[in-house]
Amino acid sequence: MSIWRIEIFRRNDSNDPNAQSVLGELKDFGIDSVSKVEYRRIFLIESDANERQIRQIADELLVDPVIEQSTVEADVEGSENKEGKNVSIEVHFLPGVMDTVGQSTLEAICQLGIDVKDVRTARRYIFYGELTEQEQQLIAYRILANECIEQVVFGSAGSKRPPEPNKYEFKLREIRIRELSDDELLDLSKRADLFLNLEEMQAIQMYYRRMGREATDIEIETIAQTWSEHCVHKTLKSDVEYDGPEGKIRFKNLLKSTIVEATEKLNKSWCISVFVDNAGIIEFDEDNAVCFKVETHNHPSAIEPYGGASTGIGGVIRDPLGTGLGAKPVANTDVFCFGYPETKFEELSKGMLHPRRVFKGVVAGVRYYGNRMGIPTINGAIWFDERYMGNPLVYCGNIGLMPKDKCFGKARSGDLIVVVGGRTGRDGIHGATFSSGELTDKSDSEFSHAVQIGNPITEKKLVDVILQARDYEEGCLYSAITDCGAGGLSSAVGEMGEELGAEVDLEKVPLKYQGLRYDEIWISEAQERMVLAVPQENWDKLRKIFEAEDVEATAIGVFAGHRQLILRYEGHLVGQLDMEFLHNGLPKSQKKAKWSQPKFEEPTIGSGETEIKDVLLKLLGHPNIASKEWVIRQYDHEVQGGSVIKPLIGIENLGPSDASVFRPILNSQRGIAVACGLNPNYGQIDPYWMACCCIDEAIRNVVSVGGNPERCAILDNFCWDSCNTEEKLGTLVRAAMGARDAAIELGVPFISGKDSLNNEFLLEDGRRISIPATLLISAISIIDDVSICTTMDLKASGNIVYLLGQTREELGGSHYYQLLGAIGNCVPKVKFEQARQIFNVVYELHLKRLLASCHDCSEGGLAVALAEMAFAGGAGMQIDIDELASQSNISSPESLLFSESPSRFVVEVSEENEREFLDAVKNIPVCKIGRVERNSKFEISYGSEKLVEADIDELKSAWLNGIKV
Repeated sequence: MSIWRIEIFRRNDSNDPNAQSVLGELKDFGIDSVSKVEYRRIFLIESDANERQIRQIADELLVDPVIEQSTVEADVEGSENKEGKNVSIEVHFLPGVMDTVGQSTLEAICQLGIDVKDVRTARRYIFYGELTEQEQQLIAYRILANECIEQVVFGSAGSKRPPEPNKYEFKLREIRIRELSDDELLDLSKRADLFLNLEEMQAIQMYYRRMGREATDIEIETIAQTWSEHCVHKTLKSDVEYDGPEGKIRFKNLLKSTIVEATEKLNKSWCISVFVDNAGIIEFDEDNAVCFKVETHNHPSAIEPYGGASTGIGGVIRDPLGTGLGAKPVANTDVFCFGYPETKFEELSKGMLHPRRVFKGVVAGVRYYGNRMGIPTINGAIWFDERYMGNPLVYCGNIGLMPKDKCFGKARSGDLIVVVGGRTGRDGIHGATFSSGELTDKSDSEFSHAVQIGNPITEKKLVDVILQARDYEEGCLYSAITDCGAGGLSSAVGEMGEELGAEVDLEKVPLKYQGLRYDEIWISEAQERMVLAVPQENWDKLRKIFEAEDVEATAIGVFAGHRQLILRYEGHLVGQLDMEFLHNGLPKSQKKAKWSQPKFEEPTIGSGETEIKDVLLKLLGHPNIASKEWVIRQYDHEVQGGSVIKPLIGIENLGPSDASVFRPILNSQRGIAVACGLNPNYGQIDPYWMACCCIDEAIRNVVSVGGNPERCAILDNFCWDSCNTEEKLGTLVRAAMGARDAAIELGVPFISGKDSLNNEFLLEDGRRISIPATLLISAISIIDDVSICTTMDLKASGNIVYLLGQTREELGGSHYYQLLGAIGNCVPKVKFEQARQIFNVVYELHLKRLLASCHDCSEGGLAVALAEMAFAGGAGMQIDIDELASQSNISSPESLLFSESPSRFVVEVSEENEREFLDAVKNIPVCKIGRVERNSKFEISYGSEKLVEADIDELKSAWLNGIKV
């Protein structure tokens, strides 16, 4: 059997974006000796087919004849780079890593009727120019390949077959734990990557002493996955004694005493299911519900950005699918936090990827998965801070639609345990425990196996067939469903069978390749898998549906009534645990926390040394404020046809929309507004007000487009560092308190959430780079009729511009202060009663259709909001802030224009609607600040002085060119 090597490359007159991208990155790294890069796709096809058939494969399947050509050779010998100016570097997958393109190519070839045993893919880069050996190494391992999943060949690998994984021979491994000392227990936790502390290891030890036997490896792994910070949220669920400005407060279960308490106090009738399933569920209409979940995939994205982000979005899509009896995924969201893209290479520490590479890889991963799944990515944000250098944050969210009578499911005794979808491999092993620890300079090599490899086509087929089984004419064919995420089968089966018990035969689990141990099968987090509880009488019907759609479904065990988790491999008992101990044996954590107000230097403003216009242009170009068009354009935000307000709107579709709106049911005018709030800067001053402002911003954004604040629900995602000191834990407690108070006062319930702790990077010298305390709030609001929705771009000359809400001298943590190199102390604060009243008034203005445009004031303050509205609408503005200064009792123009006071909106009102508008807003702070002009001039006046005179194209240019990737 021959191994055919097909190389596909661009014709001479075709510009190759892959090659140009690499050439650009070479210049970023200071390598300017390369004049040209050539990129080639390689397909290695193992087959008895003849050359004519192989050429048919190349011509009909692989090559775009307009711009590409190919070469075909059989059993090619490998070769090294020869002396000369041209250097060839090939990148291949490591043995055992899923090759999704190779797999789909194999399926397509079989449809041509050509018999093929295997297809593998690789990439080849030819560099025209002189490169030193050091430069070749840098290019290979810093630009082209990721050692976690790929191997590099300098020259050509030819058609050489990679070594096959060894066949596994069963051997039960026992872990002697009963007689270990405390030091030995901690050593075991470290050596086995369990990430459990001494108290937890002692609890496990006492369990086995009571059992009168030693543990097996799979039992210890199961406990570690179930008890991981990632899965069980130990810190947020701990009892905390907090000492702060309010005095001493005792929290019995911090999460329940803050986030959950807010939802329970509000007791909204339209909340269907909260905090008990994979996603929170709220009512959409009489027949349907929507569910929403946002997850993090931070650590995997730090060591393999593309794979980490793609499986982050793939994983969160499975959360609504695994909620109740399954929801159809209808929209995605994403929020990223990175180091600055312009960071110099020499500033990186060992083990860090360059922020630009992380940025590009994460965006490509989300694009790859979301677009191929046919799910619109409709909302997001990107935040830059140097403290995210070693540990980026990658938040991925998904919204699902489901019938209201399918919101709950529960496994029953006697149900079969059925694993469906993708096969199990070594990718993703220790993902949950790995995500519960810090990153180090060795994480990229020690935990390469923790990064899953995704295949969106498999997941797309899985989603479709599950919905078929859910909506089967005789009723849903399964009793319960959950995703196979963190912890793999150990968590999925363990959680579904918590109240029953479960028996699993691990050798029945379908594998990607041979060689996996029984414990690896059990804890692998390989992607695209779900677990169903299937009544035995429905098994044949369900199996036939899955077979018809070419999706694997395998019964691997049964849910029982003995409340034991029993694991077997080829008839051997390899694990047996009490469900009670597994789920309730984790020692209750008692922690202390304290927080006191930090003091920062307060900068001097208004010195006149910097022109207001220059400040405005710099703010528009700040990476946190500047256009994210480069990212947004890569996502399909219109697939499924329900988009109403897109992420970019206005003239040339450049304006930054506050929120997105879509209709999940196309024959209905009812819609959903989705937005988020995030500002780590405020947390440096006071995490309490950071949390309040994040919630205010998320609500403000959905209200800006027409969302109903009384039908708004929110999700929390806390991303913190280790919280291993009283001071660090104090910031988390204070943020949770702020989130609770703001949610209650603003009337928005939490329906779901997730925390990710230990977001730190440990340097070789022992120093740590800790992320800033980061809270993401995601908001979802129901809109009865999307025809009321309003966008932020200016609409017509002559219209009047008003500011709603109160402006205060609150520049602490602002982007204006950041330009001055300062933090400040006066953090923006939310006036709850006033904010809620403003939100309701703005919503009423939408209902009465009195607003031509509406935009919230956030990063950069009033001046930035006005500039964005102007260039988005292609219209000028004449703004005068005299009345605002008088009303606010603020004399400083910098404070008036760049304060980031919350709960404020800039609105555009036509002259004919002005009287009715003023009557509607009479009970909230309102200030007339200017008019929309027919020309393109943007002017801001204060007294007799013109603070800003600019053309809107100048403003737009600063905004468009702020991020250089």
